Amino acid sequence: MKEFKILAVIAALVGITYYGIEPYAHHVMHPEVKAADFAFKDLKNVDTSLAGNVVNGKVLVEANCLACHAIEAAGHPATIPNADAAAAYGVVPPDLSSAGRIYDKNYLANFIFDPVSAMHLSHKYPVGGAKAFPMPAYNWMSPQEIMDVVAYLQSVTPKVAEKDVHKATYDAACGRCHSMSYAKSEATTPKDAIKAYMGATPPDLSQYIKSRKEHYLHGFINDPQLLLAGTSMPRVGLSEKAQEEVIAYMEDIGDSKKAEREDVGLRVMLYTLIFAILAYLWKRKIWSEVH
Repeated sequence: MKEFKILAVIAALVGITYYGIEPYAHHVMHPEVKAADFAFKDLKNVDTSLAGNVVNGKVLVEANCLACHAIEAAGHPATIPNADAAAAYGVVPPDLSSAGRIYDKNYLANFIFDPVSAMHLSHKYPVGGAKAFPMPAYNWMSPQEIMDVVAYLQSVTPKVAEKDVHKATYDAACGRCHSMSYAKSEATTPKDAIKAYMGATPPDLSQYIKSRKEHYLHGFINDPQLLLAGTSMPRVGLSEKAQEEVIAYMEDIGDSKKAEREDVGLRVMLYTLIFAILAYLWKRKIWSEVH
């Protein structure tokens, strides 16, 4: 009976710590941020309910985008090497082949209208400031024209095999700035250029799934400013599905043994429980005469 009293005291102390101190530490000292907004409801410059015209969108893209952007899926390769593009713009402009698949439609349309506002980077590129964002705002386009561009980008999106989709989405969304050494993947933007552009070298993401965890990454990728105010990382604008694919790839690379580890953990807990029961029964048998 004495052992059960000790166990009850320990359980009470653990309960007080977990339900008393932990909530304070996590919810008062580090309050929860609002859930990720995959509808991008704050972006209202473009009426995204308009049906886009693919043919007109193709004309607009070829006239306005191909000087900087590649669209390999549509037969438009990059016009200049990555190193030269990074030297000119600070970062390698993205290939737009996957833009229609990975980015939320509302975000993509409003990004075309005003990139700095959509990315929540006004603190880094203020109006009239010394630094200008490399991509200009296309707010001179009508909402219909912007939706035509979006429709065209959605139409040229290549099919990706199921086994390759996690990597393809990660490469398109993150690979220009971030390296992932565990996957032997280097950022397409040279380190010196991206450091000058961002103010610091973006971190290698090999272990971020372990050091930051999935819940944090979902919020951070969706809107970095909510978790790290003043950061140079832009709001990426991924759809919920695309963001899940990025995080799944980070898990594929940085925590490939997760399932095995969790299985072993359950087995260890079961073993510990059985061992504790046997130890208690053995103790009762040995000490029964004394008691």
